[in-house]
Amino acid sequence: MSTTEIFLIAMFVIFTLPYLIWRVGKTDYYAPLVVVQIITGILLGPGVLGAIYPDYYKFVFNPQVIQSLNGIAWWAVMIFVMIAGIELDLKKAWEYRRESTITAGLALGMPLLFGCVAGMGLLSMDGWMGAKALSWQFVLGVGMACAVTALPILILLMEKLDILRQPIGQRILRYASLDDIAIWGVLAVILLDWTRVGRQVGFLLLFAVTTWLFRKLMVWLEERDRWYVSLIWLAACAFAADWAGLHYMVGAFLAGAVMDAHWFNQEKMDLMRHHVLLAIMPVFFLSTGLRTNWAMGGVAVFVVAAILLFASVTGKLIGIQVAGKILKWEKGEASIIGWLLQTKALIMIIFVNILLDKSIITSETFTAMLLMAVASTMLTVPVVYPKLQKMKELIFRSK
Repeated sequence: MSTTEIFLIAMFVIFTLPYLIWRVGKTDYYAPLVVVQIITGILLGPGVLGAIYPDYYKFVFNPQVIQSLNGIAWWAVMIFVMIAGIELDLKKAWEYRRESTITAGLALGMPLLFGCVAGMGLLSMDGWMGAKALSWQFVLGVGMACAVTALPILILLMEKLDILRQPIGQRILRYASLDDIAIWGVLAVILLDWTRVGRQVGFLLLFAVTTWLFRKLMVWLEERDRWYVSLIWLAACAFAADWAGLHYMVGAFLAGAVMDAHWFNQEKMDLMRHHVLLAIMPVFFLSTGLRTNWAMGGVAVFVVAAILLFASVTGKLIGIQVAGKILKWEKGEASIIGWLLQTKALIMIIFVNILLDKSIITSETFTAMLLMAVASTMLTVPVVYPKLQKMKELIFRSK
């Protein structure tokens, strides 16, 4: 078969298998389609399918096909991260700055602390820290992976729970938006390359100037042109950030963060996110799954994943409980908010892909973090739904 034909077989598998599992298995309550796609990507990777059917795996996912899939995955995830940057609502966060900064700070800081402790524990064992990492980069990377909240998936889950447009949903978006900025800021610090610091300073200066010009242009353009120009801007920012030694994903986030959401029709933006998730992000999930590694033995990887999950969940819930006490929230609110902010899939997967690209973590650590991201996201709806129902009953009775 030609490379094109094998590529199309791979695309058929990527889109068919997760959909069948999701639809026939009716997994939507605990595992939305995007989570099923991530899990399927892991199953189709070298650790599972590749181990069971090595000849089939080598035939379908040969180097030429993987190279083609990676190109699609890069562009898909850049668009997705740009949209996440556009949707940051910092004006609302500023309007409620005391509540937002206290909650976002504790929601990020506590699991970061717990994750860093876990990272320090992993330092004492061989095979977890990447070849090019300094100890502080590895520890901070593990800590931040435990602290991440995935804003785009959080939006999808809150839509499913019918709270996105309610006051509690808007509050949660404010907290997640501030944490999103902190995540990318910390990532930029981790990726600082002192051998290319001149390039990085130059990138930031050039980015500041071109952002001013770009914003002037976008205000002048009609909306239909803004969509197209935003993609040109995305490619330019991603290239410049990668050239400077940061990462093209940092550039993609910055490209979106400097755009105003009101420049675009909200319904069209929602459709754009939906179509990216539908049409091209499954390729990213598959390419992520292909990078999993169980060389240390599945038991060790699962143990580390469980430790990281414990650090992440415990740290986030403690942080939000403390915030709730300080801000005198209603009973039950802290638990709901803490579990919703636990959602990690996508942004954390992007985050750990970058750490792996830069050899800050090994593929075994990457696999453990991926399992932790999937588990934390799958826990969210089953835990939050009954809590929401209980809160609604209490509100109804009080009336």
